[in-house]
Amino acid sequence: MHFADGRIPEAYCRYLRAKRVVIASGAVLLVGALIMAVSLGAANVPVSDVARSLLGLDVSPRWDIIIWNIRLPQALSAMVAGAGLAVAGATMQSILRNPLGSPFTLGISHAAAFGAALSVMVLGGGVMGSSAADAVTITNPYVTTAAAFGCSIGAALLIVAISRMRGTTPEVMVLTGVALGALFTAGTMFLQYFADDVQLAAMVFWTFGDTARASWGELGALSAVTAVCCAYFLANAWNYNAIDAGDETAHGLGVRVQRVRLVGMLLSSLLTAVIISYLGIIGFVGLVVPHMVRRVIGSDHRYLLPASILCGALLLLVSDTAARLILSPHILPVSVLTAFMGAPAFIYLIIKGRGR
Repeated sequence: MHFADGRIPEAYCRYLRAKRVVIASGAVLLVGALIMAVSLGAANVPVSDVARSLLGLDVSPRWDIIIWNIRLPQALSAMVAGAGLAVAGATMQSILRNPLGSPFTLGISHAAAFGAALSVMVLGGGVMGSSAADAVTITNPYVTTAAAFGCSIGAALLIVAISRMRGTTPEVMVLTGVALGALFTAGTMFLQYFADDVQLAAMVFWTFGDTARASWGELGALSAVTAVCCAYFLANAWNYNAIDAGDETAHGLGVRVQRVRLVGMLLSSLLTAVIISYLGIIGFVGLVVPHMVRRVIGSDHRYLLPASILCGALLLLVSDTAARLILSPHILPVSVLTAFMGAPAFIYLIIKGRGR
């Protein structure tokens, strides 16, 4: 927005400045939440020691082991997964022009659950342990992860293929995802019906989303995929703004709508598939976070996408920390907490939207 002489109106500058302040505040809160997440637990590590350890200064060897081997990988995994799921949801809602668009409404999580169940059933990947801490163990975690990833990305490719056959419309993609979700759910139930007690327990155990599953190696893979996808989404923020105005308007502005929609859909699905295959199913983050952020910062994707990344990382990090503490010394899977929080929050957003 410019005046005829090229100057930008002061009111518009203040409007953009407020958005940047919100994003900067989110980044500061995220850093504080990370330090608190590493500090809190069964053994509380002093915040000063956490800061010293993260800065590479000398602290107690015991604190170093707790921070670097246990809590920091889990906290960073929660941040990366939350950021990835949130930005994937925001992108899908834009390119599908559907507020219900998210990786989970398109059946990708159901496909991952089916792949994991198939791996446990065919390869016998679940065994019983001797204590409550290892009551159920996945003996082939990498094979199970690969099977979950293969099925989830296969579902995404099938959605894209069907959409291209019918023409890339948002309705076709969403309806195809709903149908695939029902199909994969039926397949998982079929496998569970014929599974023995150990296999059934292993299948259910895998579906619990848990950020503690990721070690530094898995975190590196998650971070690399998330960084590449986020960079692409941020680079196409203007294209998503144009698509929000309508396909004809976007075409008139020179946007290759079908290509942008297909690539965005594929990368969102890839990002979600990688996160789910490593950590299990974590629901509602990709659906609720973009709506929450949109109410605060607006629909301009130049600010919506980075704010969704920060808010998703913050929400899942705080949820994961609360899940570790709420029933201490027992650890609640973070997916349970996000479902309990996400469903009421989404219903509230729907009711408030209708009220307006």
